[in-house]
Amino acid sequence: MSGFANAFYNTLVKRNSVYVTSIFAGAFAFSIGFDVGLTSLWDNWNKGKQWKDIRAKYVQDSDE
Repeated sequence: MSGFANAFYNTLVKRNSVYVTSIFAGAFAFSIGFDVGLTSLWDNWNKGKQWKDIRAKYVQDSDE
């Protein structure tokens, strides 16, 4: 475990600029992943009940 702690310290925590940048990048990536995951879960849970699923029944395209 000590080897992991030393590697973590030397790569991320030793320099403050790298540490802060990695925290912001990690938070940004987590936020995008969380949003995509929950949107996918919501869409699967409510399949057939959302406007994007039933739009074709109510809206006619003006291209015709």
